[in-house]
Amino acid sequence: MFRRSDTAATLATALVATATALVLTTSTSAAAATAPGFLSGTDLPPHPSSPWHAGAVTKGLPEFAPFCLEGVLPATGSWHRDFGTEFDTGAVQVSVRSASPSAAAKLVGTLERKVAACAADWLRTTPGGTASWQDYGTLPVEEGARVYGVHTSIPDSEPGVHLFGIGRDGATVTVVRWGEMGNLSHAPVADFKKTTTKAVNKLNP
Repeated sequence: MFRRSDTAATLATALVATATALVLTTSTSAAAATAPGFLSGTDLPPHPSSPWHAGAVTKGLPEFAPFCLEGVLPATGSWHRDFGTEFDTGAVQVSVRSASPSAAAKLVGTLERKVAACAADWLRTTPGGTASWQDYGTLPVEEGARVYGVHTSIPDSEPGVHLFGIGRDGATVTVVRWGEMGNLSHAPVADFKKTTTKAVNKLNP
């Protein structure tokens, strides 16, 4: 037989558990509604002839998906910031607050596979074009980051080079794409690795 004190104790335990769940849910919802920390223009590889201009941190995805990442970045939980110079060099950062660290890790894997396959995918849809890619390795920051390069070119047109930094801090993922005319030998890989490290470190200040 249950005594009144037993019932009261059970009820108190249930109330504490419910309150704890509400606090965790509120904290998660608040984090999801708050923009992650973003790069500033001075965090990007220096341009020899122009300062970087940074747009506003904006909720949602960019109007146009970053090259190589079409169709894989989720709109939910996403924020972005565009960067430009007075010349052809530009960049964009997209950060995503995922539902959990495991979901974030899965997203990182998807993004890395998409970038690694980008050159081959681009060649299949671009007759006469040439493309190559390079894995520049991992970076020891938070839950990890990786840098890639992709080069594309078509006849009678300037070649393009793109660098990608993909990383994660807990349940938050960021990807930075930098691009300009040129090829992989011209890309500022060392500076971009510093940019990627800063991007991950700024996610959850």
